[in-house]
Amino acid sequence: MRFEEKLNNLQPSAIWKEYCGFLDLDMEGYMKIQNRLMLEQISLWSNSGLGKYMLDGKKPETIDEFRRQVPLTTYGDYADILLQKQEDMLPDKPLIWIQTTWEGGKNPIKVAPYSRSMLDTYKTNMLACMVFGTSSERGNFNIKSTDTFLYGLAPLPYATGIFPLLLNEEIGIEFLPPVKEAVKMSFSERNKKGFKLGLRKGIDYFFGLGSVTYYVSLSLSSMSGGKSKKEEKGAGKLFQYPPSMLFRFMRAKYNCKKENRDLKPKDLFRLKGLMIVGTDNEYYKNDLEDLWGIRPMEMFAGTEPGVIGTETWTRDGLYFFPDSCFYEFIPESEMNKSLDDPEYQPKTYLMNEVMPDEKYELVVSVLKGGAFVRYRVGDIYRCVGLESSADKIKIPRFKYVDRIPTIIDIAGFTRISENCIRDVVDLSNLPIQNWIAIKEYNKQSRPLLHMYVEMKRESLSTNAVTKDILREHLSVYFKYVDNDYKDLKRILGMEPLEITILKCGTFEEYERQKGKTIRNINPSPYEVMELLALQKEDYDMNRGWHF
Repeated sequence: MRFEEKLNNLQPSAIWKEYCGFLDLDMEGYMKIQNRLMLEQISLWSNSGLGKYMLDGKKPETIDEFRRQVPLTTYGDYADILLQKQEDMLPDKPLIWIQTTWEGGKNPIKVAPYSRSMLDTYKTNMLACMVFGTSSERGNFNIKSTDTFLYGLAPLPYATGIFPLLLNEEIGIEFLPPVKEAVKMSFSERNKKGFKLGLRKGIDYFFGLGSVTYYVSLSLSSMSGGKSKKEEKGAGKLFQYPPSMLFRFMRAKYNCKKENRDLKPKDLFRLKGLMIVGTDNEYYKNDLEDLWGIRPMEMFAGTEPGVIGTETWTRDGLYFFPDSCFYEFIPESEMNKSLDDPEYQPKTYLMNEVMPDEKYELVVSVLKGGAFVRYRVGDIYRCVGLESSADKIKIPRFKYVDRIPTIIDIAGFTRISENCIRDVVDLSNLPIQNWIAIKEYNKQSRPLLHMYVEMKRESLSTNAVTKDILREHLSVYFKYVDNDYKDLKRILGMEPLEITILKCGTFEEYERQKGKTIRNINPSPYEVMELLALQKEDYDMNRGWHF
């Protein structure tokens, strides 16, 4: 039975139990599902060409044996097989390959296979997210087959491109603009067409990267704001919209003028659900709520693991779906050891072993025939509670923190690594002696890439290199090396690079005093404070990297 038929024939409580019932599990029941599905995956994976290649003769039969015998993995362990799309080596036949950025410049893309079973799980969990997205309390949701969905998603081969295809298998929700048209349009064209269609038909749902959703929301406000001369000539076109929307538009314009404020999407639309994915969402949520009049619901999905976590009606932390991946967690202290020593194998803990207020790097084994096992996704979560007595939920809840320290992710777009920055510095041919790069936030709580650079002494005698010149030149090469960085300006209008020039000899003096070199990318705030203390300047800890 399709989801649309279930809406027409089943009680809401039955639908809630089918899609959201995992929240009724206690920890023992949750782990039973995890262990059963993981044992099935171990059998599938171990007998595949990929598994035999990576196991090198070992034959684990239990989960404990598997965790002992299989080291933690990264994409490099799979690249030779997956980038060539060697389907005969995989645990299950892939129906689709999803693509994303790996490491700009050095390794432009990575791909991930999805089996039919994985897609079914993806679909079921996305429907659960939609249920949660329209809920204000347990068991209460509001979804109809006549609903409309503002298209704010990256198309295939990116992971979000799966969503409209799978959703249309289950329910006839209308995307604005239609997916077949949207994928052929530019980002700006999709926004304008979606907004025009929304004025005619209304908008019930909006889903996208938090940063993109915010930018589109501002665009909608500007598109419905003051009239240009061209718009004044075509003012009669307003009457092509339904009387209810025309009335709402005129009333909104009157109220905004009276209150001396800009028009906001909430003045025109009544969203049922606002769902966001990606990094830095915490810094967009309040603004999005102000723009739309509804609190965004954060979920977590990735190219390799699929849809794995969602907030609920409380909008206060993520719960992990038990049937998407088998989860392991690396404590922060263990993660830092492995960053300092790549040969070190950090300890991992299972879902029933995490502790509140601890930060963890996530490790997943993708279930249902997935290729990735004990895979370091590269994301950090904080466990904010082992249960919620108020909501009667007995499984751990998490908050997304950020990418791991070796990666700087800006607004969900970039994957800036140390190698990427070195390539940029080398290509620029600028006289930079030393540098560190840190993810920081400006006064508007928007993410930025802040580089602290030390110039070569001989270059300073000419007085030719200024902070503005450095920023301009490095930005050009960041856009050249990393297409995603270029999209920050093209799509979001962001120029995320900030430059601070340090006096010559700063890094040498730091090494002399501390007896160590400072990490080039995302050193700790305390190390940065110590480095900048040599400038006789104060470092604002509140603006620094928040990890």
